[in-house]
Amino acid sequence: MTESDARGLTRALVRRARSIRYEEIPDEAREVARHCLLDFLGCAIAGADDPLTEILVREVANGEAGTQAGLIGRTERATLQTAALVNGAAGHALDFDDTHTAMGHPSVPVLPALLALAESTGANGRELLAALVAGVELECRLGLLVLADHYAAGFHSTGTLGTFGAAAACAHLLGLDEREWLHAMGLAGTQAAGVKSSFGTMAKPLHAGRAASAGLLAATLARGGFTAQPAILEVAQGFASTHACGEPSVDALEAQPGHLLIRDTLFKYHAACYLTHAAIEAARMLRADHGVDPEKITGIEVQVNPTLLGVCNIETPSTGLELKFSLRATTAMGLLCLDTQDPARYSEATLADPRLVALRDRVRVTPEPELTATQARVRVEGPAGAGEELVDTGIPAVDLADQGKRLRGKFQLLTSARLGSERSEALADAVGCIDRDASLADVLRLSCGSGKT
Repeated sequence: MTESDARGLTRALVRRARSIRYEEIPDEAREVARHCLLDFLGCAIAGADDPLTEILVREVANGEAGTQAGLIGRTERATLQTAALVNGAAGHALDFDDTHTAMGHPSVPVLPALLALAESTGANGRELLAALVAGVELECRLGLLVLADHYAAGFHSTGTLGTFGAAAACAHLLGLDEREWLHAMGLAGTQAAGVKSSFGTMAKPLHAGRAASAGLLAATLARGGFTAQPAILEVAQGFASTHACGEPSVDALEAQPGHLLIRDTLFKYHAACYLTHAAIEAARMLRADHGVDPEKITGIEVQVNPTLLGVCNIETPSTGLELKFSLRATTAMGLLCLDTQDPARYSEATLADPRLVALRDRVRVTPEPELTATQARVRVEGPAGAGEELVDTGIPAVDLADQGKRLRGKFQLLTSARLGSERSEALADAVGCIDRDASLADVLRLSCGSGKT
C-alpha cells in the first residue's frame, strides 16, 4: 500500500467520524449513547475511592492543584488532562464498564476526555452525545481494520485504539477541520500504548486513563497547530505496520455503511473480564435450569476460543483483580450462585472460601477453535450424570428499554452508597434526558463531589 493510499485510508476514517451530526443519529444509537454515559458514570463513581484512584489523585492531581475539571465521585478538581487520566482509570478500576467486540472497552477512554473538555467549553448534551458517537465509531472501525492481529500481538486495544477514539471525540467536540483531525490522529497514534501482560494489575485501568488523557492532548494540540504524521494508520512504520503485524482489512470501512457501531455496545452485568461472562452465564444456567448441586460435581470443563487462554485464564488467582481474569474461579462463582455483579465479591476473602477453592480446582479450561471469543460451553459431571450449556454474550440487546432498566439497576447498585439514593436517582434521570431537558452542567454537578444529598 502506497503512502498516498495510506493517507486516503486514514482520511476515510476521519471523514466518516467527522461527518456525524446529532440530528442524523438514529434514535437507537442515541439511546445506547445515553446508556454508555450512565454506565460509565456508575463505574467511575464506584471506582472513585479504589486504591489505584487514590494513588493517582495523591501522586498526580494533588501536586498540580488544577481546577479546570471535576473528578467524578470526588470533591477534588484537576487540570483537563489529569481529570481525563483519573476519571478514565477510575471508570475501568472495577473492570465493569461497557465493551465492544470491535475494540475492547469503547466508552472508558472516550468519555473522560469528553467530559473534561465539555466542562471547559460549555458544550451541551447534544454536542456531547454526537462527539461520543463519533469517537466510538472511529475507534471501532479502526478495530475492525486491525484488531485481530493487534490483540494477538499482545496490545490492549482499550489503551491503544481508545487513544484514537478519545482524540476523535474531542476533535468532533472542538469542531476541528479535516487537516487538524488528521494531525490529531497522528498524535494519537504516536502516543497509543498498553499491553495485555498488565491484565490483573492496576496498570490495566491506567491504560484507559492514559488513552483518555493522550487523546484529549492530541486534539487540543492539533487545534493549536501542532503537527504529526497525517497518514499514521498505514504509512510505512506507522500504527498498522508496527502494531497490527499484518495488512489491515480495508473492507471494514465499507461494512454496514449506514450503521453506527455504538449501537453494538455490550454492557457488563458481572464485575469481571467480559470474556468470562459467557462461562459465568452458562454455569448459572446449569445451576438454575438443571438443578446441578455444586457439592456433587466431580468435574467441570469450560470450552472457549483459544485466544481467551492468554487473557482471562489465571489458574490460581491470589488477588481480587486476578480473580476477574480467572475463568476457573469465575465459573465456580457462577455454579455457587455468588453475586458476580457485586464488585466487592472479587476479593481475597472470596478466594479463600473453601467451597470456591474446591470447585475451582475441578475446572479445566480447554481451547475450542470453533467457538467465538464471546462464547463458552460449560460441561459438568457428577453422580447424577452430565449437563452442558452453551452461551454467547456477544449479541447486542434488541430490547433497549429492558437494557436501560438493567443498567439503571446496576447504576443504583454502584452509586447509591456513595452519592445517596436521592442524588443517584437524580443523576440517572439527568443522563436519561441529557440531550433533551437536562443540561450537561447538571450531570457534571451531580457526578462530582462525594457528599450525599
